[in-house]
Amino acid sequence: MAGILYLVATPIGNLEDMTYRAVKVLNEVDIIAAEDTRNSIKLLNHFEIKKSLTSYHEFNRYDKAEYLVEKLEQGENVAVITDAGTPGISDPGEVLVEMCYDRGIRVVPVPGAVAAVNALVASGQKTRRFAFEAFLPLEKDKKSKKDLERILEELKAETRTVVIYEAPHRLVSTLELLKKELGESRSLTICKELTKKHETFRKTTLGEACQFYQSEENAPRGEYVLVIAGKSEEELEQEKRLSWEGLSVEEHLRSYMDQGVDKKEAVKLVAKERGLKKQDVYLIAVNIN
Repeated sequence: MAGILYLVATPIGNLEDMTYRAVKVLNEVDIIAAEDTRNSIKLLNHFEIKKSLTSYHEFNRYDKAEYLVEKLEQGENVAVITDAGTPGISDPGEVLVEMCYDRGIRVVPVPGAVAAVNALVASGQKTRRFAFEAFLPLEKDKKSKKDLERILEELKAETRTVVIYEAPHRLVSTLELLKKELGESRSLTICKELTKKHETFRKTTLGEACQFYQSEENAPRGEYVLVIAGKSEEELEQEKRLSWEGLSVEEHLRSYMDQGVDKKEAVKLVAKERGLKKQDVYLIAVNIN
């Protein structure tokens, strides 16, 4: 009988966030796969967990996943932990999980801290709908540039709250890039050192944030989560208005009909957007073939 893969969340800063269940599972499994064994051994020693420890990180995610799946197929139970937080979120854990599903191996999450969720709920931004982007691909290679262009295009149209992780040495360049693409007035909350001694939440705008970090006194230190407001309904309405502002009513109608919208529906849309009576718009529409 195959073993079980446990995805065990660990603290993102405050050791008191370690759950009883996480300690129990780590004490009971046969193998613990850790993103960085040097970091994880400190956590395991703190909770007096003495188990076989192996590395599982970005650079061995496929080969080591195969090894771990073999152990699982032999009946051993395996726990995956990351440096901080929940494995499988912006780390190689997703590769192992996919392999387990392909081989019919049971996967069990052991919940705990997730930096993205902690930042979101305490950000003061809208929380009902959100998108998680992890780290933006800011590397200089061709593929990263192409990926970044695509992501930025998506973010410009995104109406959900967006959550992004960032390291201190990249924070300023990321904020400048986001300001350029999303505008100076876009609201965001900068969450720093979550659950740690110097945890802070700064609700501001992209323009003000860029200005704040320009001084040496405010040079970025620690780990950051950016929670960025999505495009507002007002912005969407403004963009829609600009798209037809230079058109006549007839041209406006044709723009919808050329997209496959039937004439009756096009009349409703144009009347609503322009604040006109449907009957007046219909009188123009009847002459359009």
